Amino acid sequence: MNLLAIDTSTERLSIALTTCDASTPLVHDDAGGASSSSQLIPAIQRLMAQAGLRYDQLEAIAFGAGPGAFTGLRTACAVAQGLAFGASIPVLPVDTLLAVAEDARHQLSHHGPLTVTSVLDARMDEIYTACYVYKSTQWRQIKGYSLIKPEELDSDEHHLLAGNAFTTYADRLPRSGARQLWAQPTAAAMLRLAPELLTAGQAVAAAQALPHYIRDKVAQTTLERQALKDASRP
Repeated sequence: MNLLAIDTSTERLSIALTTCDASTPLVHDDAGGASSSSQLIPAIQRLMAQAGLRYDQLEAIAFGAGPGAFTGLRTACAVAQGLAFGASIPVLPVDTLLAVAEDARHQLSHHGPLTVTSVLDARMDEIYTACYVYKSTQWRQIKGYSLIKPEELDSDEHHLLAGNAFTTYADRLPRSGARQLWAQPTAAAMLRLAPELLTAGQAVAAAQALPHYIRDKVAQTTLERQALKDASRP
């Protein structure tokens, strides 16, 4: 299956491309953030050229649909839409928190039952979180999306905590249970999820693809930022 996946929902720029005759995907993973919009298309073009593929030879283009950074979600969605529309192929929106869980499972080379609570830094002193169980080679969400303060996270000690929220909030997240600090919503993880999502009918026409926002507010007010500073003082 020829599939392209892209994610710019965090500070990383992640792209992966798999082809029918390749045992491993081609991967581009680099710093992203504000530069993602200028780097993304050239990086995709290089991978496509390396694979010798045209866009109309792809089954679909997967993208990290969220939750995540507003600008990053819009960038990935717009690029996936534009490329897919021009090639008359579908777009596959992928849950970024599910991709975090899959990345953690893959890093651990875990093949048995596994429950993962994904935690992504949402900035503004909050995290995005959801919980998933892996069983019989399939993922299922067992706790829906939340946008909460790090210390409000209620995670079972038997759950694996995974995601980039530890970089900022390690001391405010639950200390019980195992942690996978380096798990990210990588494009490679999205490629591994894609076949099941495609079989489940999750692909949509390019014009129908949308980012998945949980927060409807982009930034804190000056008063809110000052209140956080005041609260953090001894």
